[in-house]
Amino acid sequence: MTEIAGYLSGIFILLSFLPYIKGIFKHETKPERASWLIWSILGGISFFSQLAKGASDSLWLAGVQTFGDLFIFLIAIKYGIGGLLKRDILALIGAGLSLVLWYFTKEPVVALFIVIFIDALGVVLTIIKTRENPSTEPMSAWILTGLAGFFAMLAVGKLNFVLLSFPTYILLASLALILTIKLGAARNKTPK
Repeated sequence: MTEIAGYLSGIFILLSFLPYIKGIFKHETKPERASWLIWSILGGISFFSQLAKGASDSLWLAGVQTFGDLFIFLIAIKYGIGGLLKRDILALIGAGLSLVLWYFTKEPVVALFIVIFIDALGVVLTIIKTRENPSTEPMSAWILTGLAGFFAMLAVGKLNFVLLSFPTYILLASLALILTIKLGAARNKTPK
């Protein structure tokens, strides 16, 4: 069961990039550059931290997500928005300082929770951008990402707080973005 859940997690996270990439090239989706930079770097750290703590089937989420995040970041350089706004710079500085902290801890569990914190900085940037412009994020991408997080949770196969933390975070972050898109779309439909 855990192996199938791991594969499903990898498939769903891979599928989540398709509506995002399609939306970028249709000039509908506008990735927040700083978010995708943060996610690209942290994906690799998360993958290797979980690997060091014994994860196996649940690694599909982190591995595929890292590759996809890097691809989106590279596209976002040309087609994205943000990156040099004050909030972007503050988030990138916070991410950098957290990475320095991680370097000195040399402990995979600490690294994992630092990664989740830094990743959340990227989510906050995307939530702010999405609140301002809800049509710039494809809801289907975040639904698929949330499903990937859910199946990665199942792939852990046991109650292990450390191994469940990243996929649970992915599910909750996706739900936050879906809610932001929904509320923003409803706000834009309300007559002023």
